[in-house]
Amino acid sequence: MSDGPTSQAETNTPEPRSRLRSAVLDSPLTGISPWIVMSLFSGPGRFEASVLAAMALSLVIFVLGRRRGSSVKLLEIFDLLFFVGFAVIGILASPATITWMEQWAGEITNIALTIYVLVTIAIRRPFTLGYAKESTEPRLWDSPGFLRINYQISLMWGAVFGFQTMVGLYGDAIQHTSDNFWTGWTLQLLATVFGVAFTEFWPEYAYSKAHGKPLPSKRPLLEWIPVSVVITGVAGLLTEAIDSILGIALVVVGGIAEVALIRIQSAERARGASQPK
Repeated sequence: MSDGPTSQAETNTPEPRSRLRSAVLDSPLTGISPWIVMSLFSGPGRFEASVLAAMALSLVIFVLGRRRGSSVKLLEIFDLLFFVGFAVIGILASPATITWMEQWAGEITNIALTIYVLVTIAIRRPFTLGYAKESTEPRLWDSPGFLRINYQISLMWGAVFGFQTMVGLYGDAIQHTSDNFWTGWTLQLLATVFGVAFTEFWPEYAYSKAHGKPLPSKRPLLEWIPVSVVITGVAGLLTEAIDSILGIALVVVGGIAEVALIRIQSAERARGASQPK
């Protein structure tokens, strides 16, 4: 999410555990993760448990960020306020209300997050900015390229959350179940995985394109697909949520695609090694 691949220089090499923690806390996916937990795991008989899990995760993220010395992110505050509010509802609401929330909590969280992302863009503070600044030199924070990339990635996440909202609404309103294999789980997770892949890929690609440099391979945008197809097939077979023939076909197709992708990657490396430096 930076204006370029340059990161904040450090005088000392951090410990591996410190680097891992920094990488996690500097990712916008960290702030989104409580919402993913709530959206995916809410359902019949699980409202209170999913709310408590999301609220606890929000609190852990907030505390770790403060211990590390990171700036307070608006999304972190929004996470805490939203899930504390949901927890209060879980304590005070009537059984009929809890039943209704179990059906629609996933869609409520997706709608709320979609609106939040769009509002941050509308007020010219895309939600990814706070995370991007943690790993980018301050001299780049006001550069057009840095801001443009953050707008683009934030818009992408707004589209992901909007897609998840529509998929969830279809499952609840049309199929009358929040636990459907496709609308309640698979499509929701695949959209999130795509969002993560795009977030990792786009900064370098956009920077190279804007500065007339050789464009990086688009392969990282596709690498997640074969494994996801295999996992979908295996999960569908184990849960008996899909037809056996479809499940086996997904595993086979995903496996073939993964082998093909590995061969393409090996060929690219071989070409790169053979080119004069």
